[in-house]
Amino acid sequence: MNFTVRDVADWVQGEVVGDPARLIRAAKPLSDSPGIEDITVVLSEKYLSQFHASNAGAAVVDQSVPLNGKTLVRVNDPLMAFVTIVQRMHVKPAPAWIGIHPTAVVHPSVKVGPDASVGPHVTIGEGTVIGERCKLQPGVTIGHHCKLGDDVQFGPNVVIYEGCVIGNRVIIHANSVIGGDGFGFRMIKGRHTKVPQVGNVDVGDDVEIGACSTIDRATFGTTRIGMGTKLDNQVQIAHNCQIGKHNVIAALVGIAGSVTTGDYVMMGGQVGVADHSRIGDRTMLGAKSGVHGDVPADQRLLGSPPIPIEEELRVMLCRRRLPGMVKDIRELKKKIKALES
Repeated sequence: MNFTVRDVADWVQGEVVGDPARLIRAAKPLSDSPGIEDITVVLSEKYLSQFHASNAGAAVVDQSVPLNGKTLVRVNDPLMAFVTIVQRMHVKPAPAWIGIHPTAVVHPSVKVGPDASVGPHVTIGEGTVIGERCKLQPGVTIGHHCKLGDDVQFGPNVVIYEGCVIGNRVIIHANSVIGGDGFGFRMIKGRHTKVPQVGNVDVGDDVEIGACSTIDRATFGTTRIGMGTKLDNQVQIAHNCQIGKHNVIAALVGIAGSVTTGDYVMMGGQVGVADHSRIGDRTMLGAKSGVHGDVPADQRLLGSPPIPIEEELRVMLCRRRLPGMVKDIRELKKKIKALES
């Protein structure tokens, strides 16, 4: 189906500069070599030269981009506008079902809210409550006495263990596990003896959890994920953690037991946090940082142990020079030894 630039601009409340009647057949990023009937996006000034060299017929840009012979759609947020355009032009919604699929196994005591979708081979345990408009994709397993808010979405094979609470508008992607046992053992008579994990997990409103991530139930009490927090794929959060509001945690982060984070904390990929650490509000930890204690608020840190990013970058630069420095030292030692003899 063909659209005009004016159609596209109306979808994103954009301002057209150039030809509003130009036909648009597809939306493509600059990396996909957009053609004369494609619309693309310019995310920052560094991509302007690439855009002007391309054959793209139009582009979504921010308000500062000048006209240069091409048709523009000016918006405040080019990325989100382009996402909307791609969705309207190319993303076909998956077929949806309303109600409980015949292959689902749902305990008679379960309460399922209006317009909820319980997909094929879903299992829901005794006493669980499913909110309105929830979407449970095939293979989801929910234990007994769980509670899901409204507009929750679970990808295929998500597992929610017994007693867990999931807030409104939570998205959990495929194969993630919420509420599995924490890693708790004691050495008794020469053997690792399991400490029963009898708490639960409480996931706040508007949280998104990536694929294959795991959040362990508390030993006692509750492991909490604060509202608005976003977890990437393959994130591990151990028992008793208290994760603040609006945290952003990238892939492969591992957080040990009883860690507390403030609000708006950011962690890059492969950050590791030792047990019982406390991380203050708005602190940013660069990729592969290793935290072994408390970190104050409003820090930008990198390394293990983490230090201010600028200082760690200087250390990294010196580290690259070490082989040459060692060679120079050896030469100096030879010269000093020759002088002494």
